[in-house]
Parts: sequence; structure tokens; C-alpha cells
Amino acid sequence: MTERSDNSRRGSVETSVSPDRVTISQRGTARRRRKQKKNVKQIALTIFGRAMLVIFTIVLLLVIGLCMILNLIFNGPSESAREVLTMSLLEASATKWVPALFIGADTVDEIRYGDTDAPIIKPPSTGGTTVDPNGSLVDNTDEWKDHPDGIYIEEVKGSTYNAYVMVIRDPSKVYMATSTDKFSKDIPGTRINEEIENEGAIAAINAGAFFDNGTASSQVGSVPEGLVIAGGEVVWTSGQAPENGFAGFNEDNVLVVAHSMTASQAKELKIRDGCCFGPALIIDGMINQEAYNSASGCNPRTAIGQRADGAVIFLCIDGRQAGSLGGTYADIIDIMVEYGAVNACNLDGGSSTVMLYRDEYGLYDSDTDRQRFGNDVVMINNYSLLQEKPRRMPTFFMVRPADED
Repeated sequence: MTERSDNSRRGSVETSVSPDRVTISQRGTARRRRKQKKNVKQIALTIFGRAMLVIFTIVLLLVIGLCMILNLIFNGPSESAREVLTMSLLEASATKWVPALFIGADTVDEIRYGDTDAPIIKPPSTGGTTVDPNGSLVDNTDEWKDHPDGIYIEEVKGSTYNAYVMVIRDPSKVYMATSTDKFSKDIPGTRINEEIENEGAIAAINAGAFFDNGTASSQVGSVPEGLVIAGGEVVWTSGQAPENGFAGFNEDNVLVVAHSMTASQAKELKIRDGCCFGPALIIDGMINQEAYNSASGCNPRTAIGQRADGAVIFLCIDGRQAGSLGGTYADIIDIMVEYGAVNACNLDGGSSTVMLYRDEYGLYDSDTDRQRFGNDVVMINNYSLLQEKPRRMPTFFMVRPADED
């Protein structure tokens, strides 16, 4: 009896202790797992912190290096390099403030406005009397034989740029397209690849000045700056373009270029389509020496011109790229003169610079050569490195198909 009782007691003790041992074991395992998770989290945070420190250090070194390079150019021995860099930065809306940090506002003004006592040479504006708007249409040479839509495009290379020249045979097909019938800052502008489809046009470039406060607001590109005429109607007169200039076609399809233009003057000249930007580059065969000799920077550029036979010239210069820094006003004028322009005006440039063409005949590209926007619309020039798509804008010079009036 005694032995049985002892065995019973030992068994009961062992049975009562076993659950406690299991519980203690489970708790230990849970603690180890929590500790492992904590260690993994700490390691991940450490790696992330060190990675961020490395990235911050690299960015800081790049900024310091860039500042050193800018300071070397701004305050170095080459005045021409300083002038080109200053004007290049001033002409871009996002970097206007940079030059004053290195050379002061007074020096920036001296570079920008030059010698105010120097004589200003401005050719007269007579409304393009040297142009025969029908000359290219009756031309029997071989210039247009391989271009059934009356458009051809050529690439021009300079020391600091790559440029694209589009020549349009019929000036009556060139017109002003607008993002809306009623401009308002509440209505965003459109992208040129969208607008060319809305219009059914076969070619397009960006046109005039527009509201741009340097932010990412939807109001940027919503309304024009200065006079805009479309279809013979004044559609906008508010604001001031950053440069003095106007380019527009009259009812005779002659490109009228002027240093300034009011709505009443445009009505007298019977302007059908036009906008403000500038400077005026060539007027009635005379080069604007003030623009040609100005300290303009190397930037993306857009311009419009017309030959004596009426053919229209669209010009886009690539810029802010490793292989194409950009062009100056003198570069634009040189190209326009080379292509026979007797009237020419600078248009909005920088990140606005875009040339599109509806390449229905497959003459200028393959699917892998250039960016396509659908329906055979090809971007002829190239974006700057900081862009992914065209900007929103309110005005565009476009070309109607040959079979449209």
C-alpha cells in the first residue's frame, strides 16, 4: 500500500510539472523570435540609414562640385563664357536666380542689357513686301518632287547644337492653333501631341509666350502672354511677352515680323494668325543686328521664318543635352539666312521647344528612331534631359493637310 501511494504521488507530481515546463519552453521560443525580428529590423534600419547617408553625401559632393564649376566660369578669366552661361540660365524660368548668387544683380543686368548708350539698329517693319506668297507653289524645280505633302525636314549641326529645319511649301496651310476657344487660368493648356490630333494637322511647333511662374501649377501654360490672333480674330491681348517681337501671317499669307504689335495695328495689317515672342530676327531681308550681337545663351530654341517665294520655315534647336547644349540668337539667324528666310522671329524656347510631324510616308524615321505619339505623329527634335513629355501650352503654329482649305 505504501509503495503504491509513493508511486502515485510521484506520477501526480510529474504530471503537474509537465505543463509548466511546456509553457516556459514556449515563452522562451517566443522571446527568441521577437529578439530575432528586432535584430532584423535594426539591421534593416542600419542599412537604410547608411544608404541614405551615402546618397546624401554623393548629392552634397555633386552640388559642391557644380557650385565650384559655376563659380569658376562666372568669375574666371573668360568674359564670353560668363556671358553665355549667364544668359543661358536667365532664359530658363527655373534658373533665373542663379547668376546673381555668383556675380551679383548689377553685373547680371550689365550682361543682360549691355551698353545702354550703344546705338540700337532696328530694321524697319513694312509687312513683308519682299515676299511672293505663291512663288513656291508655281516652282517647277525638283525641290518638292519627293515630298507629296509639301513638307521636308533637314538636320543642321553647329558647334554647340543639333537643329531641325522644316520647310512648308504652302504658307496658306500654316495657322495658329489654340488650346481652347476661351483662355482662362482655370483651363489648363494642352500638350502639342494632343493638340495636333485635335486639329488633325500634319505638322506643328510650339508658338508664343504664356503664363509661367516657375511652379508645377496647372495654371502654367494655361493663358498666353501678349497679343494672339487666330482665324482673323483677336483671342488674347493680356500680359507681356518676355521679349519684344511678333510673328503672324496676313490674309495674303505673308509672314509679318515686327518688334511690337497692337490689336489695332494687326487689324490694319489684316493679320489672320499670329502671336508674340521675340526678338524679331529678320525683317524684309534685314538682320536685326541687336539680336545677332546680343549675349544670348545656349538654349533650346524655336523660330519661324519665310522665304521670298513664300515657303515657311519652322526651326527647332535641341538644347540642355550632352550632345547639344543649345543655340544662340545668332545661330538661329545664321540658319534662317542659310535657308533663304527674309522674315524670321524667335518663338518660345527652352523646355517648350517641340517639332512634330505626321510621317504618313515613312520618310524620316522608323519606330525605333524617334518617339511616336500615335497615328504616325513623330517628334522630330529631342527633349532636354529634364523632360519626359511636352509641356502644356496655349498656342501652336500648325500645318493643315494639303487637301484642306
